Amino acid sequence: MTLLITVFAAVIATVVWYNRKDDNMKLGILLFMYWGASIMWFVDAIFEYAELRAEYFTPSAGDMLNDTFLGLSVVALGLVIWVVRLLITDPKGSVRAAVSRKKI
Repeated sequence: MTLLITVFAAVIATVVWYNRKDDNMKLGILLFMYWGASIMWFVDAIFEYAELRAEYFTPSAGDMLNDTFLGLSVVALGLVIWVVRLLITDPKGSVRAAVSRKKI
């Protein structure tokens, strides 16, 4: 499940990156994080299959639930890292304008 969730996130991020109008949102960082996580889970799946063989295809419900939560948390962490980087770099100047605005 972790592999499946991160591959879906990587594909969605890649499609959004490919159809972008400008590069202000730095989507390349997001898609590289997701593709990196997908490659990591793919290698993990290869080694787990080498260890378990046929049992690899019949996971328990608890294992699938844990893998689903792990996959969703990896996607959420990637989004958090991307948003924090956007806030720090502030490509459109929105945060800088909001902070520098003076109250009357």
